[in-house]
This record gives sequence, structure tokens and C-alpha cells, in this order.
Amino acid sequence: MGIFSRLSDIINSNLNSLLEKAEDPEKIIRLMVQEMEDTLVELRSQAAKCIADKKERSRFLQRIEQEEQEWERKAELALDKNREDLAKAALLEKSAITEKASAVKHELELIDEQMQRFNEDIGRLQAKLNDAKARQRTLVMRQKHAGTQLRARQQVHSDKIDDILFKFESAERRIDDMEAQVESLDIGRKHQSVADELADLENEDKVKDELERLKAKRNQQPSNNQE
Repeated sequence: MGIFSRLSDIINSNLNSLLEKAEDPEKIIRLMVQEMEDTLVELRSQAAKCIADKKERSRFLQRIEQEEQEWERKAELALDKNREDLAKAALLEKSAITEKASAVKHELELIDEQMQRFNEDIGRLQAKLNDAKARQRTLVMRQKHAGTQLRARQQVHSDKIDDILFKFESAERRIDDMEAQVESLDIGRKHQSVADELADLENEDKVKDELERLKAKRNQQPSNNQE
């Protein structure tokens, strides 16, 4: 059983209300679109048949109007020949044809009215179908977006992610311990800067100079043996 039971249900439907009440909006909108498309095909088929009927009745009307004119011509001919009896008979035939033509004209008026209704119904149905298809595309996009977000959230809150993060933290702690051991080996050791090393070299030269001065001083003093 379809979503709609007749054309007026589709045209007068409130898509928002139907979708809000649906447990599965995407499925409902898909069924709506399918039924609207099927109904539109049926309407267009009926409209095409109506157009064909109009063409056929129009041709028939043209023939009987020509026949009507022919009976009038025959009536005039009979009068010209002083055959009033034949003229009356021809006019009776013309009258019957005229009534038939009037009936066909009425049929054509009804067909035109039906065509107008088809045109209006098809226009409204097409508008509803366009609206439904637009909503269908929106629903599909929203569903895909929601699915992507759901998978992402599931990954974020997954135990596997927590386990991987725990392993990273454990590795970081081990590296911290190794670095701490390396740093501990340097504790207490004096590291000289370039300036300190240069100062040591200068002090070393001063000590050498002082040592040489003392040696020279001692060499200049007289020894005890000479006295």
C-alpha cells in the first residue's frame, strides 16, 4: 500500500508533518518520491490520451461541419430546381448533422476542461515532486554526515584508542627515565666554559713567569761557601 491513496492526498499533503511522524524519514521520502513519479507518469499518460481524443473529435467535427454545409448546398440546389420537398428533406438532414456537431463541440469543451485540470494537477504534482527530491537529497547528505560523525565519535571513545594512548604514555615515561639516568651521570662534574679554560691558560702562564722570576732571584744571591 502506498503512502498516498489518491492524487489529492499528494497535492494536499504536508511533507514536513509526514516526515516528522516517520520512524525512518529517508525510507518514507523515498517511497513518496516513487509514488509521486508513478502518479505523474499516469497523469501524463491520461493527458496524452485526452489530447489524442481531442484531435480525433476535432477531425470528426470538421467532417460533419463539411457534411452540414453539403446538405445546405443540396437544399439550395433543390430550391433552384423547384423541388421544395427535396429542399425540406435536405434541411432535415442538415438539422440532424447540426445537432451532432453541437454534441461534438460540447465534448470538445469537456476535453478542454479536463486538459486544464490535467495541466494544473501535473504542475502541482511536479512542484511537490521537486520539493520531495530536494528533501531527499538533504536527508541523504544529513545521514551521511551523521554516519561520519558517529563513526568518528565511536573511534574517539573506543577502548582501542585509550589503549594506544596508554602505550604512548608508557613509552614517554621510559624515555624520561633514560634521559634522567644520562643527566644523573653528569651531576657533580664541573664543565668549564671557553672563558674558564682561557683564564686557566692565562693563570698557568703567570705561574710559569713567577717560577722563572724566583729561580733568577735565587741564582743572583751569593752562596754560603764563598763567604
